[in-house]
Amino acid sequence: MSMPSFERFVLGSWRTACYHRCKSSTQRRMDSAFRTQLIPVFGPLRLDEICRTTVLEWFDAYSRTAPAGANRALDILRQILNYGIECGYLDANPTRGVRHNPRPKVTRFLSRDEVDRVHAALDAHRGRGSGQQQAAIIRLLLLTGCRKSEIVYLRWNEVDGDVLRLADSKTGPRAVLLSKAARAVIERQPRAGSPFVFPSLTDGAKPRSNELSLWRKVRREADIEDVRLHDLRHTFASHAVMRGVPLPVLSRLLGHSRDRMALRYAHVADREVGEAAERIGASLAALLDAED
Repeated sequence: MSMPSFERFVLGSWRTACYHRCKSSTQRRMDSAFRTQLIPVFGPLRLDEICRTTVLEWFDAYSRTAPAGANRALDILRQILNYGIECGYLDANPTRGVRHNPRPKVTRFLSRDEVDRVHAALDAHRGRGSGQQQAAIIRLLLLTGCRKSEIVYLRWNEVDGDVLRLADSKTGPRAVLLSKAARAVIERQPRAGSPFVFPSLTDGAKPRSNELSLWRKVRREADIEDVRLHDLRHTFASHAVMRGVPLPVLSRLLGHSRDRMALRYAHVADREVGEAAERIGASLAALLDAED
């Protein structure tokens, strides 16, 4: 049995057997990993030439610039090489034992003042075309708590009045209720015959790129340079908790498959309670001092 190169195996046997069983959102992540990392690094190598040392050197180098992206690409590589074992090309998977980069333990979310500064920075933006699309996407991420891919690749047939009926979210089909402000953002988008709310400016049959470079400018102008785009989702969740939204309801709003995913935001409500207790205590202490 002739040993295929990694690229030939991926584009041939693996793609035929595995790729088309994945959701379209997963396929997009795989395509990106193939284009930017896996094919350039491993493509020319025969499957049996990919060793643990090669994998570790690649993973360590990629992790220095994009630790989360490295984790995702490692999972894809591991899946492909596992299929190589099934096909009889490999005896063991060289990715075995390579550990993911740890996820950040701190969940960052914006304060009310920071949210105001983000909106002000977006209001001041007078860009055209891609810039206008990016500003609208950033607003929707903050106003809906949706994942980036759910908004960037949003289709008009998923917009149903006050609801987004997402056909391909991370956890499967789900409905997202829209606030008045979120509806207004969507209604401002031109309908130019494209199936996508945010189409490519060069080919309306395709969605725009998921690159949102405007966020770097907004962060700088709003003085929140440490905030990631995904932290807008955390902000939506945290502010919901601070307003008394029960965690099971929040879990549905965010499209979590398990309620325990929403528990990470429980500490936000605790902090609000603590601050309220401190304010009440200070007020009572002032009254006692006045009576002395």
